[in-house]
Amino acid sequence: MIPIIYENDEIIIINKPAGLAVQGGQGVVHSVDRDFAEQVGYKIYLVHRLDKDTAGLMVVTKNPVAAGKWTKLIGSKIVKKEYLALCAGKMPANKGIIHEDIVQHGDQKSAVTHYQVEQETDVAIDNEASEIKSVHLSLVRLVLETGRMHQIRIHLAKNNCPIAGDDQHGNFKVNKILKKACGIKRLQLAAVRLTVPLDGKERIFEIPNPLNFSAFQN
Repeated sequence: MIPIIYENDEIIIINKPAGLAVQGGQGVVHSVDRDFAEQVGYKIYLVHRLDKDTAGLMVVTKNPVAAGKWTKLIGSKIVKKEYLALCAGKMPANKGIIHEDIVQHGDQKSAVTHYQVEQETDVAIDNEASEIKSVHLSLVRLVLETGRMHQIRIHLAKNNCPIAGDDQHGNFKVNKILKKACGIKRLQLAAVRLTVPLDGKERIFEIPNPLNFSAFQN
């Protein structure tokens, strides 16, 4: 079952599990558009995306008219999305804005990400065979000003602070070590806060941090 956080006559806000694709297609066995439609018993409409391996809050709508309305709202930045990422590295500052163009479909597009480091720790690696003796972990809160594919993952990797568990843009060797040391087995990124306009005012929806936090609790 996909958890429902909020529902009205237009939208449903869900908490998408990590590992579940948003949209079905060739080779995709499970997806939000199919599984959640079966769960609620009617067709739902996608108005934005989360990566398959990203957990957290997302909006779906109940009809095509609402889909058009909410696609525009999300595209106009009236809807605000905040993410948490557990990263293997250290950001250049505790707070800042990343301006790094991203290439999509052969075109270079501007991309802007706001970030704030919320917590840091060092994890000692107890393995004599490993050349890496410790890994610096940073919990980073992020707000997107633009919505490019894999934007957060690419921006953090370019700042030498890739997301833990990100083998595509991050450090495969470090990820392998963190899997053994901290039990991190998947991408450590989640959409944890969503601000949306409802009934003439802003409503904020938030979920608890779903990331692997064991390294900070030792």
